[in-house]
Amino acid sequence: MVFYTRNTGKQWTAQEVVQLRILAKKNTPTRVIGLKLGRTEEAIRAKAYELGISLQPTNQSPYNRS
Repeated sequence: MVFYTRNTGKQWTAQEVVQLRILAKKNTPTRVIGLKLGRTEEAIRAKAYELGISLQPTNQSPYNRS
C-alpha cells in the first residue's frame, strides 16, 4: 500500500521542483504528478506556470499517426 504525504500550504523544496520538471518532461498527467508530490492539481499547475514549465502533452500527433 502506498501512502502519500500532503504538502498543502508548505513551501516547495528544490527536490520537488526537480521532480516536477522531470515528470512534466515525461508527459506525466497533472493528476499523477500531484499524487506523487502530495500536492493538488491546482498547486501543480500554479507552480509549473510560475516556473515556465509546460504541462501540455508532447509527441502526440493528430489522428493517431506515427
